[in-house]
Amino acid sequence: MSLDYATLSSLRKNHPAWRLLLADHAPLIAAFLQQAFVSTNLRVISQADLESKLDDQLFQLRETLGENAFPRTAIEYLDDWAQNDKGWMRKFYPHDSDEPHFDLTPATEKVISWLESLGQRSFVGTESRLMTVFDLLRQIAQGSETDPKVRVAELEKRKAGIDDEIARINRGELDLLDETSLRERFQQLAAIARELLTDFREVEQNFRDLDHGVREKIALWEGAKGELLEQIFGERDVIIDSDQGKSFRAFWDFLMSPNRQEELSELLESMFALPAIAGLKPDRRLKRIHYDWLEAGEHTQRTVAQLSQQLRRYLDDQAYLENRRIMKLLHEIETRSLALRDCQPQGAFCEIDSSTPDVQLPMERPMYSPPFKPVFIDAILPGEDEALDTSILFDQVVIDKARLAGEIRKALQLRPQVTLAELIERCPLEQGLAELLAWLALATQDRKTLFDESHRDTLRWTDANGVVRHVRLPRIIFNR
Repeated sequence: MSLDYATLSSLRKNHPAWRLLLADHAPLIAAFLQQAFVSTNLRVISQADLESKLDDQLFQLRETLGENAFPRTAIEYLDDWAQNDKGWMRKFYPHDSDEPHFDLTPATEKVISWLESLGQRSFVGTESRLMTVFDLLRQIAQGSETDPKVRVAELEKRKAGIDDEIARINRGELDLLDETSLRERFQQLAAIARELLTDFREVEQNFRDLDHGVREKIALWEGAKGELLEQIFGERDVIIDSDQGKSFRAFWDFLMSPNRQEELSELLESMFALPAIAGLKPDRRLKRIHYDWLEAGEHTQRTVAQLSQQLRRYLDDQAYLENRRIMKLLHEIETRSLALRDCQPQGAFCEIDSSTPDVQLPMERPMYSPPFKPVFIDAILPGEDEALDTSILFDQVVIDKARLAGEIRKALQLRPQVTLAELIERCPLEQGLAELLAWLALATQDRKTLFDESHRDTLRWTDANGVVRHVRLPRIIFNR
């Protein structure tokens, strides 16, 4: 960031950290928040506990500076520091809790860290930081090297150095850090450990800002759900896939390893046992700093979980609203129908030309063909009158299909199903094959009739000459 006049002027007006430094009670605010949150490594404090601590602080200050030094109550100060125009604390309600809680903002923690750096240090260590610079440069160079030969040569060089150090140790030559080097490295370790907690608050704040943006979009969105979800997931991916998000995931995966946690605990115990470190009277909470890292990381993970929960609630609410709209329309239809029940309209209520559309395509029309007019000869030729058999006109067989359909209905009154073989057994075929064809015609016209191809029935009848005829057909089943 370029520190030009316009940038600094904007920061002075809008940044919470600068506003804190310009506040009338900046010493009280920074001192109290440092003691309540930073020095105790607490992420969240309930309103009752924080109010009680501030009451004690104000009582001590009024005893020294007078009763009129700080005229407002503790809760008034806390609420004022958590206002949006201040932005020094965050007041919120945790899940499943009706009591407000407070947390520091990243800007406030940066101010406290900067104020701590203004204090006089016992000594300024430079060697350890120079060694850190060299280690980082080596990691960058080795991690970006693509030539396998160069990387193998570097590993061989490090292997030779390790073998040489092992040989010197076996000869009794031990290279130990002096007390100054130990204290210098301890100060650098403590500073980095505190900065990590500050970074966690900043990462959490980024996800929280995204959550607030999602809530605002959901409240004001009037478009389609797909477009809103695409924007929300796009913004979430920007943070997760950013350098900060990737670094946080790598740090979290590294810290969640049980072996790494055990190794950190053992290293911290051995460090605090050193006389040079014990002489500095270090903060004992530094021995459990990795557990504070875990707790801070869990807060960040919870923020991400709340964002996902907000998206799920949005989808549920939208589905509920859509279903509610449908139910409202149905209820209006039912109410209108009941109102018209006793005053039905007279005459034609509704007219429909046809239940199905009449589609006539031009290409489906047949070509014109001239009609054929047959010519009949009404004269009887000589000698043909003797060949005509007029008795055939009186021997025509007429099947009463109505009677057969009545037999089917009569049988289905007693049973849900009946086969054609059972019907013919009750009503034998008196007119032979013609009557059987009538039965088959009735079966094909009824949509409820089933044709079972897996079973065969044999039907028999006696013709006019006394010969027994039979035919095998698929089983035909009439249904009620």
